[in-house]
Amino acid sequence: MAYLINILVIVLAAFLVKLAFISAVFYADIKAAQKRDPAAKSFLEVILLYPGLHALIYYRLAHPLYKMRLFFLARMLSQIARFSTGIEIHPGAQIGKRFFIDHGLGVVIGETAIVGDDVLLYQGSTLGGTGIVQGKRHPTIGNNVVIGAGAKVLGNIVIGDNSYIGANAVVVKDVPPNSTVVGIPGRITKQDGKKMDTDLDHARILDPIMQSIEELQDRVRNIEKNK
Repeated sequence: MAYLINILVIVLAAFLVKLAFISAVFYADIKAAQKRDPAAKSFLEVILLYPGLHALIYYRLAHPLYKMRLFFLARMLSQIARFSTGIEIHPGAQIGKRFFIDHGLGVVIGETAIVGDDVLLYQGSTLGGTGIVQGKRHPTIGNNVVIGAGAKVLGNIVIGDNSYIGANAVVVKDVPPNSTVVGIPGRITKQDGKKMDTDLDHARILDPIMQSIEELQDRVRNIEKNK
């Protein structure tokens, strides 16, 4: 009995040390999750239950291995993360501070992707490549960028700071800072050159095509009234 108690004490101590380590090393990322997700009720909940944070931890471990050219070990860690979280981050990608993946299932980040600080990705989004070209083939994401659910950002392109990629948009061209992008292929809607509100709902970004259609409908109604 005493032997089992000793084992439980050791396991509990190891668990608490692990929690303390994660809390210290990933404090900024955990606070970013709490800030960005109103469903996050506590610091401990984010540490234990958020797959986006777990995938990021695996990435932070795998990336140094990749830089040391221990490619197999790095990819093995990324595949463990993919299996356990549904999120695939290539260990060769470069990811900045306070990165948060909300929900996360189906997120893919390619090998040569570069992600800035304070970036938010929603489930199903992809930072992918095009073709089988060598070298830089994945996007560069600026600071304070939101990429909506199901959005695809493809190729060696740049998404400017403070930009929003709407849900299910497909982006294959550079996006200037302080912009929103919607549709397939992605179309840019300027936001008066100003930094946008970080609380903007990625599912309610204005679609310029729908705006044009609504304007045409209004013109048709006016013409019919004046007949």
